[in-house]
Amino acid sequence: MHVAAGIDRRATGRPRVGVRAVRGRMTGRWMTGRWMAGRRVAGRWMAGGRRTVGGAAVRSRGVPSRNVLRGTVLRGTVLRGTVLSRTSVRDDRGQTAVEFTGMVPIILATLVLLWQAALVGYAFALAGNSADEGARAGAAAGPGGGAQACETAARKNLPDSWEAEVACSVGGDLYDAEVGVVVPVLYPGFIDFSFTAPGRASAVWED
Repeated sequence: MHVAAGIDRRATGRPRVGVRAVRGRMTGRWMTGRWMAGRRVAGRWMAGGRRTVGGAAVRSRGVPSRNVLRGTVLRGTVLRGTVLSRTSVRDDRGQTAVEFTGMVPIILATLVLLWQAALVGYAFALAGNSADEGARAGAAAGPGGGAQACETAARKNLPDSWEAEVACSVGGDLYDAEVGVVVPVLYPGFIDFSFTAPGRASAVWED
């Protein structure tokens, strides 16, 4: 059984209207004992102007080799097995949609991990910068008001939504400041890790 599409002319042996199956004859032209694909040949199968002996599969023009089939003619192309229809195209699209849907959770999880890694790095940057500012402010304020100046300067450089612990101390000729910034989950104020990003800095006393 062979399928010819889009031809409303009558082939010798059987009438065809629209899409009909015919035996022993081919689309719109009168032919005897041979199937044709665009031109008449003897004892050979044709597909897009190329031919092979004995009906072997060929690479047709515009059709990948895996779709070249033997024994069935579809729109001037020699096919082997079953007719390639629009149903198979829809099935391929459906399979692609299902595969993409399965990949969505993996993509989202990857984005969340990347964002969380960025927050951890930003927390370390905030801790180091705040400790540096606090140490310089404490060293400039002198022994009397160094602690208050250190903590104020350190927290000034932190965003309001970020939690941090600040500790200032004197160590010989240096004024030390330690800042621990709490690392948030996804965004500040949502869920906090028990892990804090540490930062430490020292500054020489100023006369």
